[in-house]
Amino acid sequence: MKTQYSASKISLAVALGLVSGSLCAQQQDNVIDEVVTTGSRLQGTAAAVIAERKNQAFVADILGSDQIARTGDSDAASALRRVTGLTLVDGKFIYVRGLGERYSSARLNGASIPSPDLTRNVIPLDIFPTNVIESLSVQKAFSPNMPAAFGGGSVDIRTKSLPSEFVAGIQLGIEGNSNNSSGFTYTKNDAGLPEELENGIVHYRGDFSFRNIIERHGLTDNENATAFQQAFTTNQDLLKSLPRNMALKDESLSPNYSFQGGIGNSYDEQWLGGTFGFLASVAYDNKWNYTERTNAVISADKTDDCATSFTTSENVNSTCYDSITDSKVTTENERLNGLFTLGYRLDSHEVSYSKIYIQDNEDETELGINQNPSQGTTIAVDNQADRQHQFSYEERELEIDQFKGQHTFLDWWGVGADWQYTESEVHTDIPLDVTYNFSDSYANNEYVDSAINGGNGSANYQFVEMRDFMKSWGGNVNLPFSTGKFEIELKTGWDYSDRARYYTTSSFFVNNNGAGVTVNEGSEGILGLSEYLSDDFIDNNEVWISFNEPEAPEADDYLAAQKVQAGYGQFDVFYDNTWRFSGGLRYESFQQVTLESSSLIFSREDIENFYSQDRISERTIDEDDIYPALSLTYLGGDDYQLRFGYGETVVRPDLREVVPVGYFDPLTDIRTTGSLSLTSSQLKNYDARYELYSANGDNLAFSLFYKDITNPIETVLAVGDSSYTATFTNGTSAELYGVEAEWLYDLSSISEGFFTSGNLTLSDSEVTIEAADAGNLTNKVKRMNGHSEYVVNLQLNYDSANGEHSGSLVYNVFGERILASGIGGRGDAFEQPFHSLDLVYTWYPNFNTNVKFKVKNLLGENQEVLQDNVVVRSREVGSTFGVSYSYEF
Repeated sequence: MKTQYSASKISLAVALGLVSGSLCAQQQDNVIDEVVTTGSRLQGTAAAVIAERKNQAFVADILGSDQIARTGDSDAASALRRVTGLTLVDGKFIYVRGLGERYSSARLNGASIPSPDLTRNVIPLDIFPTNVIESLSVQKAFSPNMPAAFGGGSVDIRTKSLPSEFVAGIQLGIEGNSNNSSGFTYTKNDAGLPEELENGIVHYRGDFSFRNIIERHGLTDNENATAFQQAFTTNQDLLKSLPRNMALKDESLSPNYSFQGGIGNSYDEQWLGGTFGFLASVAYDNKWNYTERTNAVISADKTDDCATSFTTSENVNSTCYDSITDSKVTTENERLNGLFTLGYRLDSHEVSYSKIYIQDNEDETELGINQNPSQGTTIAVDNQADRQHQFSYEERELEIDQFKGQHTFLDWWGVGADWQYTESEVHTDIPLDVTYNFSDSYANNEYVDSAINGGNGSANYQFVEMRDFMKSWGGNVNLPFSTGKFEIELKTGWDYSDRARYYTTSSFFVNNNGAGVTVNEGSEGILGLSEYLSDDFIDNNEVWISFNEPEAPEADDYLAAQKVQAGYGQFDVFYDNTWRFSGGLRYESFQQVTLESSSLIFSREDIENFYSQDRISERTIDEDDIYPALSLTYLGGDDYQLRFGYGETVVRPDLREVVPVGYFDPLTDIRTTGSLSLTSSQLKNYDARYELYSANGDNLAFSLFYKDITNPIETVLAVGDSSYTATFTNGTSAELYGVEAEWLYDLSSISEGFFTSGNLTLSDSEVTIEAADAGNLTNKVKRMNGHSEYVVNLQLNYDSANGEHSGSLVYNVFGERILASGIGGRGDAFEQPFHSLDLVYTWYPNFNTNVKFKVKNLLGENQEVLQDNVVVRSREVGSTFGVSYSYEF
């Protein structure tokens, strides 16, 4: 869809598809009680965080900023994989207790914010750098003051608060990866969709055919050679407006580097006797990564002797694979973030304003050689292979404005209140996404020359734009009081979020005549592309451009709006300092409308059809429900606690999952399309937890959990000649159950300064999909996608007695998990365990300075995916070595 009416039509879609209401809901109380500790530098910090976790009414895990610093993690996603039962996927998404990313949610200081990821509703947590984080809270048991869209857990990212005194500091860092000796670069053009093409879509109504150009220019004789030549020239002028200087260069990559800086202070004012404060920070980092990876589609008729590793490109086994692609991928990530907080504190009242800006850009080049053994197209057999050059540049921006207030009215029975109002906006653009397709000829396994075959798609260009706007506000009011042996807190609150999204894609094919065209690669061989699509090449070959608008029912553009309104009531009762009863009810109203377009919109009639009341009604989800939660805790003094919890929650389809819009899933590289038939999943959650605490800070916790899921959302696949496609369906039922253990234990009795911490999760799951909904899935009853049967985190930590040295050896591993379900008799594809071993050492030469050394992936592990014990995906990861210098003024 291409239209000039997008901004106003979002509002129209909201107005027509959604109704206003009066109930709203909560923001989590983000107050962290001040805890004064003594002892070692990092054990004391850990003890303070444990104290907050101990005081939670519902099961939660807390990760403090110093604990994050200890592991050397640079962003929230990497840090959260240290939390019990959490695994990290693709370096961005958190799986809680083995459930996929759709079953987790993230908030910022209790507020809902949109995701800048084009393919996920959940926020990619790697965009939040650790320099702005005060703590991370992962609540695993539902409570009424949390959103009902709660599956495995909810992450609250708490940004740094106002300082009580002057603070300032800088940090510089540099690192390198063992894979990054060289990589592929190119001259990037990030100007986006050319104006000539944008205007051409409107002028020619999306049809760049010679016949249509002749008609639009009023050339009446379609058989006239002059008219045809004029149309051909006009089309080629449109083609020339595309960015075409895409020659790859094989060169050394720069080392990764980073910078962080911050300053803050507080000032007493005399007029009212309060305190002003501010905090400002900025961070920038630039990272390169080179990797070699292989993706394959296994053959349904594979033989038993297929090896568990890829065969070489010179000798591809046709009995194992339908297709196999070897790729060399170079990625540059550039990130910039800033935080500014301004606040005022007077007695028991505090208000603040925060501005957060995050820019995350990714530039990726891929050189892929594809062989199709099932079709006889291999280097070894017929000296042929297909080749792709892919260039993709994506820009993501997240801008947040947040107002917060916390108040305690001591003269009014100690009533407490907190509130927040947050406006956030996401801009995600792909101003360059190009794929060139060639057919390569070889002789004795040596490259000879290339050609572009006849037909459509010798080159594909795509330009994507997404805008996502969200307003979130809510508050809580609590009343504490005592009577007899009872200490009671009553709490009520509201939560409201209003969201609108605009997503559009413009895609173009470069085509040529059926005879094919030989390409002169130049002196740089397959990298150069010195001649392809140059002005001279276009002028002397029959190549032209076409606008690639998808045909119904598949779409490439959509508008969406979403509104959530909720209110809750909650109680927290202590009896005789021995029993604690907590719980309540949450009412939540959810409304969503998503309107897809598989055709162009130019006229008023097109607009009226697109926004027709019947169509909006068909695309609207309107549901409300009441969600209960209950927690019972037995307090064994200061030594131990025993908790039990129950809650009912919901997991709803994502905006893009309920429209037939196609995209490539970055986790699977599979083209995925939404489904109009998806419904929400209902969950019943059961938790039990035993916590043991020692006076010296040691602690031990065991947890049991069980989840009963109705209508779970699962991905189902179909297979073509050389690739998969995917969509979504509701299963009949699913269940997840397991046990967790975590600990912190001082080892001073063995060796002074050492202590250990870690956690272990063992779990299992099962999902059932009706045959009518499963397509040609091989296993209709299977483990849930993304679920790992075990997760292990281990840390061996050291704090020197003089406070000058600290170090951690950090280990993480997850059990194999289904990356994609098998179809057509093929088994499920399992991502294999990745054994991550990191080393972090910090030297504190004085009170203001620290120097940190870190090594990640010491074991040199690579990522692998097995299907029927055959490797269908592999990716080199490499080991990272880094050093940073920090100084606090």
